[in-house]
Amino acid sequence: MKTCKNICKDYKAKGKAPSGGRYRNGQKRCQFCEIYIMWEGLYCPCCGSRLRNKPRNRKYKAKFREAMSL
Repeated sequence: MKTCKNICKDYKAKGKAPSGGRYRNGQKRCQFCEIYIMWEGLYCPCCGSRLRNKPRNRKYKAKFREAMSL
């Protein structure tokens, strides 16, 4: 069972990204801890769950793909 140990608070992203979206600027989301973090790995350092590094919303997916293809 996964539990949040509050280690992720040390890696919490500081607000919204100034230009573009969070994912384009390297922020990742932990769905279990419910925060955006700045972390290089694929898994949350706190709970071990897989981090989301792409948007789920259709509109933001299109924007993300467009920005990444440039």
